[in-house]
Amino acid sequence: MPDLVFYGLAALAVVSALAVLLVRDVFRAALCLIVLFMTVAAIYLMLHADFLAIVQILIYVGAISVLIIVAIMLTRDARQGQPLGALKYVAGLVSLLLLGAISWGIINTQFGLPQNPPLDETIKPLGKALFGDPGYLLTVQIAAVLLLSAILGAVAVIREK
Repeated sequence: MPDLVFYGLAALAVVSALAVLLVRDVFRAALCLIVLFMTVAAIYLMLHADFLAIVQILIYVGAISVLIIVAIMLTRDARQGQPLGALKYVAGLVSLLLLGAISWGIINTQFGLPQNPPLDETIKPLGKALFGDPGYLLTVQIAAVLLLSAILGAVAVIREK
């Protein structure tokens, strides 16, 4: 049963990645990208990598995808994307070379899946290291305020135009 779920998630990830590339509407491509990020997080959960799954959801789905959608919504006349340029053949060749390199790496690598979840906790020690007694709580809060002010500044600059 876990193999069937994994193959279903992998197929959904491939289909959504292809949809990101092939859909002409930029907004719908961004929504397909969110589906791709969520399937990758689900695959991380199947591999018992709970911290990576949470980070995937918080950072990629929660922050980057929302930022992409806000940028698309604030940009005028960007819904149809850019027409293909003069470098489309060079880009296609580079893409084929990259596909060949990745395929060669996948074929020549022995992948092993963990049979049992890890015995030690993974998230609690990281939380204690970040927010514990000698942790970095103030640093994380300052970074959050800086990111928020940068986003608000970008929105204010765009709205003035």
